[in-house]
Amino acid sequence: MFPIPVSVLTGFLGSGKTTLLNRLLKEPALADTAVIVNEFGEVSIDHALVENATDGVIELGGGCLCCTVRGELVDTLTDLVERLRDGRLGSLKRIVIETTGLADPAPVLHALMAHPLLVQALRLDGVLTTIDAVHGSSTLDGHPEAVKQAAVADRILLTKTDLVGPEDLVPLRARLAALNPNADILDVSEAADLPALLACGLYDPQTKTADVRRWLGAAAMMDQDDDHHHHHGHEHGEHDHHHHHGDHDDHDHSGIRSFTLTHPHPISSAAVEMFVDLLQASYGERLLRMKGIIELVEDRDHPLVLHGVQTILHPPARLQRWPDGPRGTRMVLITRDIEEDYVRRLFAALTSQPRVDSPDRMALTENPLAIAGLRI
Repeated sequence: MFPIPVSVLTGFLGSGKTTLLNRLLKEPALADTAVIVNEFGEVSIDHALVENATDGVIELGGGCLCCTVRGELVDTLTDLVERLRDGRLGSLKRIVIETTGLADPAPVLHALMAHPLLVQALRLDGVLTTIDAVHGSSTLDGHPEAVKQAAVADRILLTKTDLVGPEDLVPLRARLAALNPNADILDVSEAADLPALLACGLYDPQTKTADVRRWLGAAAMMDQDDDHHHHHGHEHGEHDHHHHHGDHDDHDHSGIRSFTLTHPHPISSAAVEMFVDLLQASYGERLLRMKGIIELVEDRDHPLVLHGVQTILHPPARLQRWPDGPRGTRMVLITRDIEEDYVRRLFAALTSQPRVDSPDRMALTENPLAIAGLRI
């Protein structure tokens, strides 16, 4: 029964969230799914567009779900959990939360990660962001909210692709891949299995297993695989994975970037805790999202799952077994206006990795924090 996977569906105004939600609601596979929507402004436009509303569709009060109704969201989720536990609700396999087009997803994620009851009963499975293929580029140009929605996504869902030619999608796909290289970019019109769009990989209510490749993203897994052929303290070599916005820097000006940290050996829980604490203390809300699978010295057989949003860290969870592929540590960070070099040096210092300034020169010291140039 527990934990119940939660999907957050976000995307800018007019990007097709409600249309997608309508299609999902008609799927038999989602019969035991609770869908939480909210209205924006005085007229409940979004809710009016949700067809065939049933008891499974819950409407929150007026206001943006990212701010004024956050308390109501927590109350609604808590009520669902309590009704499920005492038998008033027969079955609940998944929860979908649809935000408004202007919403910052972070407060919604905070609500899932910070409440003492919800963190035990629910697990954030993924953030899905809809992008309009027709107006996606101009929306990203003009609205920083849309950039952040795409940056924190586990999956980016392209909508209205039938209204543009395949060649028109190439620059938009490239831009989104540069902004969020670890997210799957999927064409909704080509999805043969719509409910599968919601399953981002960390928690499968049917199999009780995790698909780490999907959850962290293929790019992060490729980083881990490539690390078997590169030095692990790299910073600016051919494998640096800076993931700036590439040719779109002049458009976005967001300072948002994604990069992956890897380490092939077990790490002590104290080092992990110190690294996360220092990151959150140093950067706070600029640390947009952090996901990681970690091999601990204290328990090498059960990987530790870390999931944080800004200053909020979900209580660490353990997987029952390692997924296929190499062990070690893989951490994906999505940041805004954070010096990547600092983060890499901090990670290298706390995992006792040597810093590599060039392929043929390593700097070693008994005081890794000092050689990393960190002032803690």
